[in-house]
Formats: sequence, structure tokens, C-alpha cells
Amino acid sequence: MDGNRVQAWSQPRGRTWLAVGAVILILICVLPPAGTFARRYVFAESLQFVLFAVGIPALLALGAPWRPLGLAGRLRRPEWPGWSILQPRPGSQARAARRGSGVRRGLVTLVAFIAVVIAWRLPDSVDALATVPGLAVAEMVTLGGAGLALWLELVESPPLLPRLSRPQRAFCAALAMWTIWILAYILGFSHVAWFPAYSHPGLSSIADQEFATGVMWAGPALCFVPVVFVAALTWLKDSEDPDEGLRALV
Repeated sequence: MDGNRVQAWSQPRGRTWLAVGAVILILICVLPPAGTFARRYVFAESLQFVLFAVGIPALLALGAPWRPLGLAGRLRRPEWPGWSILQPRPGSQARAARRGSGVRRGLVTLVAFIAVVIAWRLPDSVDALATVPGLAVAEMVTLGGAGLALWLELVESPPLLPRLSRPQRAFCAALAMWTIWILAYILGFSHVAWFPAYSHPGLSSIADQEFATGVMWAGPALCFVPVVFVAALTWLKDSEDPDEGLRALV
């Protein structure tokens, strides 16, 4: 059996605390005083957005106890290392079809994540978060769901394993990160106040937006850059023919 897969099958000790930390962050984000602060300052709302879209889903994917919750079988069939011994070895066409299905699933997940992220960064959406009570909960549910689905395609969440290859994971993580960076770039270099609903006491509108830009650059970088580098370096280390892997990625 593959030792790496055996290790991925069992829940490593200490990972559950990551999920607990995610729940604590959710409560901090939606309850006062942080929730109230996010309705006054754009940079605070942007931090809330980054946590909902990237940080909290990453912690949940890395630490969620799927098996004790009884959700592992509903989410995806675990790739148990011994299963290939008990079942006939699939042919090349079956393996190619399974890889193609995994790639399509990953791309759909990525596109859905990008669409939800853009929808919640539109000026009308951000202004509504400052004026409509409870809308942050809807933001948390939609962003968190899309983010969790993406992270389950990027990292091992025992007993669930990603269906994408390592270069495909690096590509998806980079594209998700670049999407948020582009939105931050547009906001940071704008000399117009995009979100008039925010009062930002003690800060000008432009300064508030510039701080928000820094938050939207730093948060995704802290979460996605390690995934990109680890996936790429592990693939280059283990792959016998990196050129063939690149052709498969394209």
C-alpha cells in the first residue's frame, strides 16, 4: 500500500483544532464588536470577506472531522488505499474518464468560487452589507460554501482526497488568488470612493480603500501561495516526466 495514502486516510491529531478555530472566527466576524466594525470600515469588511472566502474554508477543509460527523460518504467516496487491491484494475480509458471527470468538477468549482467572489465585491453588494442587518450571514454562507468546495479540491481533508493532480491544484489556487488580487488592484488604484455607505470615522474614503486593498492582497497570499508552492514542488520532485504533466494540465 502507498504509505502516503494510508496517512491521508486517517485524521491526523490536532487537525480538529483547525475546524474549531474556524468556528471561533465565524462567531468573531458576525458578532459585535467586529461585526459592527465591519459595517463602518471598508478594510474591516474586506477582512471579513477574505476570512469568509478563503481563511475559514481553508481551516475547515484541513480540520473538519468528516467521519465523526457522518459526512464523508455523502461528500465523496474515500480513496481507500486497499480498494484497488479488492477491485479489478481499471483500464486506461476508465482512468482517463475518471481524470477527466475530476478536472471538470474542479473547473466548475473554481468558476463557481470566482463568480461568488465577484458578486460579493460589487459596489452595490458591499454597500448593502453596511446597511442591511444580517446580510453578512448570507455572505458567510455563500462565500464559505464556495470556498470550502474549492479547498476540498486543493488539499487533503482526511478521509477525502483531491481529484485534481498537483499541477492542476497549483493552477486553480493561483487563479483563485489572482481573482481577488485583481479586485483589490482595481480598488486600490481608484481615486473615487466606491462604497459611500461606509462612515469610516477617522479615515478618508480613499485611505480606507487602500487599507482594504492591503488586506485583500495579504489574506489570499497567506492562504494560497503555500498551496501553489507545495503542489508545484511536490509534483516536480515526484514526477518522472514534468513535461508530460504540463501537457496534461494544458
